[in-house]
Amino acid sequence: MFSTVTPNLLILDDDQCFAASAASLARSDGYHVHIAQTISAAREVLQRHRIDLMLLELTLPDGSGLDLVDGIDVAEHGQIVIVTACPTLESATRAVSAPVIQYLIKPLDYAQLQTLLASVRTRDSFPSHAESGAIAGLIGDSAVLQEVKAAIRCIGPSDASVLITGESGTGKEIVARALHDVSSRCGPFVAVNCGAVAPDLLASQLFGHERGSFTGANSRHIGFVEQAAHGTLFLDEITEMAPSLQVYLLRVLESGAVTRVGGREEIAIPLRVVAATNSDPMDAVAKGKLRQDLYYRLADIPMVLPPLRERGDDVLQLARVFVNRLNARYDQDKKLARQCERCLLSHPWPGNVRELRSAVQRAYLQETGRSVHVRPMASAPWACRETQTSITFSIGTTYAEIERRMLLKTLKHFGNDKTAAARALGINVRTVHNQLARMDASAIAGQSSGEAAA
Repeated sequence: MFSTVTPNLLILDDDQCFAASAASLARSDGYHVHIAQTISAAREVLQRHRIDLMLLELTLPDGSGLDLVDGIDVAEHGQIVIVTACPTLESATRAVSAPVIQYLIKPLDYAQLQTLLASVRTRDSFPSHAESGAIAGLIGDSAVLQEVKAAIRCIGPSDASVLITGESGTGKEIVARALHDVSSRCGPFVAVNCGAVAPDLLASQLFGHERGSFTGANSRHIGFVEQAAHGTLFLDEITEMAPSLQVYLLRVLESGAVTRVGGREEIAIPLRVVAATNSDPMDAVAKGKLRQDLYYRLADIPMVLPPLRERGDDVLQLARVFVNRLNARYDQDKKLARQCERCLLSHPWPGNVRELRSAVQRAYLQETGRSVHVRPMASAPWACRETQTSITFSIGTTYAEIERRMLLKTLKHFGNDKTAAARALGINVRTVHNQLARMDASAIAGQSSGEAAA
């Protein structure tokens, strides 16, 4: 867990008496507690929060607590403990092969639970205050990351809406959580992935609904907006939200109140909204994926996160932290191999920190010795990001491919006006015609060879 924030505990148990008692003890020890009675409810918690300790019952209405473990990224969440009233040899065997640190039998000695809570709080499997630079989760000392941290400290205490942009895997949700932590808001941090919820369900999930408002609405549902009262609502992949819902969201933001689906009462909701997208927001506005009025309402303050390839030695610091977390989970003492450092620094990391974490985990689990040799997967030799007016190329893209794509992009921008394109590229029109002729010839040759092979 991060030393600068309250640790999160998930109790997955349908025994309400045990859950309430364990939660009370954990809260007194400084934990923020989430209680779930089903595996599906626990998965929803994991989607919104990084959990530092999980207490899992085996016998649940929708399966075994170990079913939850199967889908957990072992480098993302913390320690896992089985606490069950129905131990079996089969479950114990399965737990041994899973990343479970303890297998405890009910009735539990609460002194034992208290010791467990204290030991997890003091483990060094998570970044220290120094590692995170006083901003939880942001690991690294590069100049570009220091700028992000400074912006968080400056912006965090305000009520301004923030729109975070950056490539996939750059840590947009981590920054959103950091903004919430710095704000000292008394409400919760509620994260919603607008692209992960079916469009016909998002309205109900986001704004809530009244009983009987539609088929299947058997009870009142409090939406994410109300759940985030006095706190922060994080809307990830905001450009995936349907335009009709964007209109309603804008009204909620402007009025500071929400009306549940099927309801008439306006409910005042004081909250702060942080949104994020991995695409160019102005490009999304131009394509009709993001309403312009909503963009200006969300982007009181825009923040752009740097890709990992621009963060220098941060990649090595991150890799070592990921190895340390895995060491704590598996009770090992492995080290990042120095031989792989040059490779890590030269790799373009199109998947950014998420790709690095997966690469470290893959190498760690496959390594039999104490040295972890991280080998990134090969990058695709084409542009990794493209907007209406720009292309970002990955290191390793061939010069010929860069020329070809830039010519086609410029021609498209100028409506296939070859003279205007040549002028913009600083070449003569004849060069443009020759390049296009070579492309056509290559295409014909490729088609012919394909027909011959067939």
